[in-house]
Amino acid sequence: MSQQIAVIAGDGVGQEVIPAGIRVLSKLRPDLEFVEFDWGSERYQRTGAMMPDGALDTLARHDAVYLGAIGWPTVPDHVSLWGCLMPIRKAFELYVNLRPAKLLPGIRGPLADRGPQDVDMLFIRENTEGEYAGTGGLVHAGHPSELAVEAPVFTRLGVERCARYAFERARERSKTLISVTKSNASRYNYVLWDQCVERVGKEFGDVEVQRVLVDAMAARMVLRPDTVDVVVASNLFGDILTDLAAAIQGSMGLAASANLNPERRWPSTFEPVHGSAPDIAGKGVANPIGAIWAGSMLLRHLGDGTASERVERAIAAVCADGAPLTGDLGGTASTREVTDAILEALS
Repeated sequence: MSQQIAVIAGDGVGQEVIPAGIRVLSKLRPDLEFVEFDWGSERYQRTGAMMPDGALDTLARHDAVYLGAIGWPTVPDHVSLWGCLMPIRKAFELYVNLRPAKLLPGIRGPLADRGPQDVDMLFIRENTEGEYAGTGGLVHAGHPSELAVEAPVFTRLGVERCARYAFERARERSKTLISVTKSNASRYNYVLWDQCVERVGKEFGDVEVQRVLVDAMAARMVLRPDTVDVVVASNLFGDILTDLAAAIQGSMGLAASANLNPERRWPSTFEPVHGSAPDIAGKGVANPIGAIWAGSMLLRHLGDGTASERVERAIAAVCADGAPLTGDLGGTASTREVTDAILEALS
């Protein structure tokens, strides 16, 4: 039986890089069935909704979701985010956001004298609660006394299940886990975070845990990236630090992510991180590597580690060759030219 992949190319360059990813995935797995949905900001402007009624039930019938980018200048960011991505993440309990950050051969990162041997990080971001729980509201809206309250929500269940996943990944790699926190200033949320990580850590006696404050972590990633391997962080901290990691690996156009339900009760989602990039949308010059890399993560999640490794080797080979590369990596190639090169490297 073929596996069905729901496709939401979304907005802007998502419409360009997701078809590139599908070309690559289809070459290795012609049995995959891609089912496309026109959900996103353009749909919102037509209908007043980012997704139709029953969208979550529709997605739940698929084996995975392949996402492009959600967001466009004509739609407020909080409307587009909470009208599409956040409902999916919460309804499907996609509580792990997995973000690799590797400096590939042939790519010049922004850090002087740092090469591929120095940058190979894996971030596990808690993805359904924390600072993005959506708890709060406005009081006296429209008046000079208008007040906004937004309360981060940390639960023992939420932190511990994310931490356990991170410990498992650390055990597979260097057996070192960095837990990013701010418990010196946050007396409740991050004290609970620290306690939960410590509690789960007792199940993983072979994994060393380092507790690092978020500001110190940002500095460490720049100054000593070679000391960073597996990192677990809250929703907000993980969001910020992984964009920094993408910059360190050379470009947001390279960054890939997975939003996972590790128990596989619901379909997980896979997407590049670069956003809709309105400044270059429609020009055919967006970097497809982040989307193709996310497709590799999708293949691995479906149980096809061999195909996943082939995709990542092809990406590395094209980058090492130095051409063709898109403008964000110092080249002049188009989206199609880079995709064609990756397809050729797969041959």
